Amino acid sequence: MPYHHGDLRRALLDTALEAIGEQGPAAVSLRDVARRAGVSHAAPTHHFRDKTALLTTLAAEGWSLLADSLREAAVAGGDFAELGVAYVVFATSHPAHFAVMRAPGLARADDPELEAAMGRARVQLESGVQRFEASSTRDTTITALTAWSLVHGLAALLLEGAVPLKPDTDVAELARAVTARLRPPA
Repeated sequence: MPYHHGDLRRALLDTALEAIGEQGPAAVSLRDVARRAGVSHAAPTHHFRDKTALLTTLAAEGWSLLADSLREAAVAGGDFAELGVAYVVFATSHPAHFAVMRAPGLARADDPELEAAMGRARVQLESGVQRFEASSTRDTTITALTAWSLVHGLAALLLEGAVPLKPDTDVAELARAVTARLRPPA
């Protein structure tokens, strides 16, 4: 996607997402992103000091998109399990963002924008747990970890191809079937 005019920063982020989708976040370089975008190898440094800054921006963007997806599921009246569905749908719809978000050590964990975006997602998940466990004496921290482990595991298995999907598979419906295990028995 050669860059011609407009928002170079956005073009670099989009190009980086494409590269991450092909090679994973660890293999991406600013030089490759510049080449793919059709700009000089120095152009990305006007927006991103280094590869870590680029990946930190993408991780923050991913966490923000996830927080928005979780909020939308909650606002739509979704129960706790529907937040899990939103998580799986986000991960499979934004695989490059998801790869950066779960790549330890590639982003600056102390970046204020990243911390804020992660905090927004955490608030959405915690509010879902609180609604789910409102009448229970169970430990909400363990419930949150259990739920996250389940949906994160499903998302990772889908992205890795370990769960083969037919072309007409509805990922949201598959996630609903799995997250149904999070709902209390009727």
